[in-house]
Amino acid sequence: MHIISRRPLREFSERYPPAKTPLDQWFTEVSQERWTSFADVKAMHRSADVVAGNRVIFNIGGNKYRLVVKVAYKCGKVFVRFVGTHAEYDKIDARTI
Repeated sequence: MHIISRRPLREFSERYPPAKTPLDQWFTEVSQERWTSFADVKAMHRSADVVAGNRVIFNIGGNKYRLVVKVAYKCGKVFVRFVGTHAEYDKIDARTI
C-alpha cells in the first residue's frame, strides 16, 4: 500500500518518542501489503476496526495510541487522517476526520 503521508507519523513521534518504533513498524508492514478489502486488513491487524468511509482505526504501541486512516482499496492508497493518544482520539469523530 502507498501511505500518504508519513509526515503526521513523524510529527507525532517527535511529541511522543515512545510511539516512534511502533509507528515505524506499522508503516513498514503496511507499505508491504496490498489490501483489496477490510478483510485483508483484519487478517494482518486483528485489533483494527472499520468505520464509515473506509476509515480504519489501528491500536498502536500496545494500545497506547490510535491511528485513523482512510483506505482507497482500488488504487492501493492509505491516507493518514489522525494519529494521537487515546485522550486526543476521544475528541475526534473517526467517521468524518
